[in-house]
Amino acid sequence: MFMMILFGLICLCALVVLYYRLAKPAFNTDDAMPWALDISKSILPVLVLVFLLRAFVAEPFRIPSGSMLPTLELKDFILVNKYTYGLRLPIINKKVVEINQPERGDIVVFRFPPDPSQNYIKRLIGLPGDEIEYRNKQLFVNGAEVSMDQEANYIQEGTTLAQPRYLQTLPNQTGKQAAQFSILHDSRRQGRGWRRWVVPENHYFVMGDNRDNSQDSRSWGYVPDENLVGRAFFIWLSFGTETGNGPDFERIGNSITAKTVDLTAN
Repeated sequence: MFMMILFGLICLCALVVLYYRLAKPAFNTDDAMPWALDISKSILPVLVLVFLLRAFVAEPFRIPSGSMLPTLELKDFILVNKYTYGLRLPIINKKVVEINQPERGDIVVFRFPPDPSQNYIKRLIGLPGDEIEYRNKQLFVNGAEVSMDQEANYIQEGTTLAQPRYLQTLPNQTGKQAAQFSILHDSRRQGRGWRRWVVPENHYFVMGDNRDNSQDSRSWGYVPDENLVGRAFFIWLSFGTETGNGPDFERIGNSITAKTVDLTAN
C-alpha cells in the first residue's frame, strides 16, 4: 500500500513538472514559478530515491506480534534486504533478476498468502520438495530429527512466565552447515499429535520461533515464491516491550541473521 501511494505521488509530481515545462514554459523561471511546480520539483527527486531504495534495496518493517520471540520482540523495527532473493519489479512483485535462493533458517518477510495486503514475518524451515514433520513439538526435516538443546528459560519483559528455550540447529541443503537460532515452547501447552507436509515446487514452509504461539504454515499453508518480500537481517530501532516510552539501546543495531555452524567439524 505504501509503495502504491508513493508511486502515485511520483506520478503526480512528474505530471505537474511536465505540464509546466511543456504547456507553460514561461512559468519555469524562479521568479514566476507557481507553488505547485516549486513543490513538485523539490520533492520529486526525494520521492524517486525513497521509492528506489524501498523497492530494490531495503525496507523497514515493524514487528507486530510475539510470534518470533525470543529472536524478535514486540516494537522491534527491522530492515529487510529486498534484493537478496533477486530483483523484483515494484508494485507487481515480478522477479526479473535471480540472485540468491532462500535458505533454511532465514527470517523472511512475505505477503500473507490468504491476504497479500498484509506482510508477515517467520523463519524459513522447509524448501521446495522438503518433507516436514512435527511430532509432539519435535521438528523433522526429510526424516531427520532437528536437534534442540535446552537453554536458560526465557522470561518476556513485563511478564513472570518462564518459557522453555531451546537452541535449534537446522541443516542447510548440503547437510554440511546449519543455521542455529533460539526457539520457545509454551510450558502450558502439551505437545500432541503428528503432522506431515511435503513442500510444493516454488513454495516454502515457514514457522515462528515462538512455536506454540505462532500462526504459520502449520495452520494456513505454504508461502509462494512470488510472495517473498526479502530477508530480515538487522534491528535498526526498538522500544522494548514493557513501556515503549524510550529506545532499547541493547537491541538497536543487533543482527538477526542465524548463526552458521559447520557440521563437518570435529
